[in-house]
Amino acid sequence: MAAKTTTDTDIADEDLVPLADETASQAQRVVAAYATDADECRMLLAMLGIEPTAKVD
Repeated sequence: MAAKTTTDTDIADEDLVPLADETASQAQRVVAAYATDADECRMLLAMLGIEPTAKVD
């Protein structure tokens, strides 16, 4: 038997808001800590829709 699918949990494009800089920065740190290498880190950030940023001195 096929699983029931519902669109009740779908989010409309106008309901999406961009991440705050601080939230994105924290997410980047967590992803970087758990990624096994730079390629995996970039892939995970892309999956989350977060662009990697250059290190600021």
